[in-house]
Amino acid sequence: MSEALERVYASGGDVLINTLELACAAWDEPILLCDGFENQACITEDERAVTFIASGIAVELPDRGTSGGQTLTFAIDNVTGEAQQKIDAALEAEERIILTYRCYLASDKSAPAEAPYRMTVLSGQIKGPTVQVEAGYYDLINAAWPRDLYDSEFAPGLKYL
Repeated sequence: MSEALERVYASGGDVLINTLELACAAWDEPILLCDGFENQACITEDERAVTFIASGIAVELPDRGTSGGQTLTFAIDNVTGEAQQKIDAALEAEERIILTYRCYLASDKSAPAEAPYRMTVLSGQIKGPTVQVEAGYYDLINAAWPRDLYDSEFAPGLKYL
């Protein structure tokens, strides 16, 4: 956590702006969202000037710990058919959706207050006007080792053992 964020958490005085960027190769442009009632013009860590669209989002950050399965859950309210169309396009193209979470300070939008979280969208569901999405890191703890599955297709000599 950055020193600026530690100071804000300890004493307040500044407002945190949570932002989400959803990107997929099947889409023309990414979805840029921020919490609050006003659009926010910010500079990303790679020097892009972007405008995040104000929306009713709720973000639940993953726990800071040593567990391998860390997930970020968020909900977007009052969505239109655009979200459904983009989800359908990603499913049809069988492309991965990448979520980038950034936190900015209202007093300094020239760079994120801490390093961004980059995750893969794992699941999502639409209930009425709300989209609820879950994204996570690669689960290293539950990954198989060795990565290659040794079966009779991969190693034909195994069927004689």
